[in-house]
Amino acid sequence: MNYGISILFRAIPLLMALFCFFYGGYIYAWGDDTSRLIAGPVVFFLGSICVALFATAATIIRQIIHTYTPFARYFLPILGYLMAVGTFLCGIFIFRDTLVPSFFVAGHVICGLGLITGCVATAATVSTRFSLIPTNSAQPDLTVNPKGFSQMQELLFEGIAALFALVAWGWTFVLLSTPTTPHFVAGSVMGGIACVCTSLIALVASIVRQERNVYTPIEKRAWPQLVLWMGSVATVWGIILVLLYLGEPRNFVGFVLIGLGLVCFSISSKVILLAKIWKSDFPLASRIPIIPIMTALAALFLAAFLFEEALYKDKFFVPSRVLTGLGAICFTLYSIVSILESGTKKS
Repeated sequence: MNYGISILFRAIPLLMALFCFFYGGYIYAWGDDTSRLIAGPVVFFLGSICVALFATAATIIRQIIHTYTPFARYFLPILGYLMAVGTFLCGIFIFRDTLVPSFFVAGHVICGLGLITGCVATAATVSTRFSLIPTNSAQPDLTVNPKGFSQMQELLFEGIAALFALVAWGWTFVLLSTPTTPHFVAGSVMGGIACVCTSLIALVASIVRQERNVYTPIEKRAWPQLVLWMGSVATVWGIILVLLYLGEPRNFVGFVLIGLGLVCFSISSKVILLAKIWKSDFPLASRIPIIPIMTALAALFLAAFLFEEALYKDKFFVPSRVLTGLGAICFTLYSIVSILESGTKKS
């Protein structure tokens, strides 16, 4: 990877973050109706995930082009966690505002986005020793590399990602236990967020275990399957809600779940890539970045149709805007998987 391409791949997450921040702010500032009060803050805080993805991208790229400094080693993961904490606290502040009912849904969803951001920040943290993966992959055995993280550190990082996922799943069931429409909408979206967090467990585990050189053949199948299952669960869940509540105001949430399923499939591209190139040759590795491109286009095309529907039915205002932001997330993930492909490519 040359220096110019490295700048491009680092610029993509930042540009997508700026898009989410400005577009979300624009939606929120342009009116005070219910749909804008939900869509605006949610799209805005999708930018936090993009910033955390930038931290991951920069962490890996700097190791590839040999510009990784001690400052970057600590600053980039900290940046990701700061975005996660800030997003989560903002979500709590928003849904505690009981004077505006729309903020109940927006606040809970934003807390979920904070959990995703925390998982991505954990991926950035374990990527600080990414340069060990090509070296370990070239070794025929599974002897632990002492330069990698210790087993205790590995369990800590995997535990952090698992904790965020468990919180999201628990939050989902608590919200869905109350039959009101706001609880149903927030709980359903939180369920899709839980699927994304669970998918990120696979990414964190794949990276840290390959750095330790303890990534087994069973994991080459298990982790990609987990992510694909999570993407399928979110997508099918969304389709069921769209059809089950057809003609009712709450069925719009199904489209958001489909968008979150597309994010899971985008994450699968990285997990699949790491599995396929581990201690083996995979000639089609350079084609895997097509996956997040396709998911980004799918999200944007679906958003385009919902924009048209929103002209006649207000309930489609929120999913059309949120899907646009999720498309930006998918495109950002294209940057990450391209970096992984370049960093793990055999000479």
